Amino acid sequence: MTTRYVSLNPAPGAPGPVATAAMGFGGATVDGALEFATQFGLIAPTPGDGSTRDLWEALATLASHDLGVARAVEPHLDAVAIVRQAGLDDLAHGATWGVFAAEGGNDPLTASPVDGGWSLTGTKPWCSLADRLDRALVTARIGDGERGLFAVDLQADGVTPQAGAWHARGLSEIPSGPVVFRNVAATMVGEPGWYLSRPGFAWGGIGVAACWFGGAVGLGRSLFAHLAESPDPIAAMHLGAVDEQLQSARRALAEAATLVDEAPDDVDGSVLAKRVRSTVAAACESVLAHVAHALGPAPLALDDEHAKRVADLELYVRQHHAEKDLASLGSALARSGKAPW
Repeated sequence: MTTRYVSLNPAPGAPGPVATAAMGFGGATVDGALEFATQFGLIAPTPGDGSTRDLWEALATLASHDLGVARAVEPHLDAVAIVRQAGLDDLAHGATWGVFAAEGGNDPLTASPVDGGWSLTGTKPWCSLADRLDRALVTARIGDGERGLFAVDLQADGVTPQAGAWHARGLSEIPSGPVVFRNVAATMVGEPGWYLSRPGFAWGGIGVAACWFGGAVGLGRSLFAHLAESPDPIAAMHLGAVDEQLQSARRALAEAATLVDEAPDDVDGSVLAKRVRSTVAAACESVLAHVAHALGPAPLALDDEHAKRVADLELYVRQHHAEKDLASLGSALARSGKAPW
């Protein structure tokens, strides 16, 4: 089985080597996705290295096939890119990785210096596949509240994923519950504060949006196939609206990939990421609505692949914080003191 290519080019040509590799994966299990990720990470570029569009096309291609697959692979690639940027390339080889950077809860994860290294204690929320991965990069508080990034062995004593916390109907195969750490040895990656301040932080956030886009493309393809079988004016209207939204998201991702590779110093990475993520998230929500209106309840009830894609995308795109993220974008623009248009 070959996964269909998702292009960010307005006139699709031949896929790049990374997207081509993604097209070769046709599985749908988490174990298969993680096994693929360990090999895929060896060839996938780091955002900003000149092949960003190929990387984001690969993520979108995987997501158009199965969002659960993309949700398993994308954090591994993000972790590999992070350790490369930190100059620790060998750290990522031969292991499956996650990135656990969410904050919150009453037992925040803290890091304490111990015998020339570090020890982690506390509870980390939103830890995807913590019971299946080998290692993770986790953020933790240091001393006066500054955050550091740490590499940790998830198979070590003192690491306890909390079973039974994941009740989602979307991405049900990607449990993302809390993990309790108790005196777990860890290695600091970069200096304190480096994880959030590095340019790659923004680029990684756009990579997630590429996955959302791929999921929306999968829904658009379903609508297209339906219209080909039984055309009607209302379905055609919905298909036109879906195309408008997908093209808007595609252009945002393509432009961002060019800027990341060719002119990263000419743009505020945080603002760019907020814009692109907001554009793609809005497109996904519109596509979900138009496809639902056009197809009605039947595929949601009777088509397992379609119903899964809808549920997966509805949950995945909620990594965009809607009005909160738009407010953050507006505040950043206001602080700049210069209108961007």
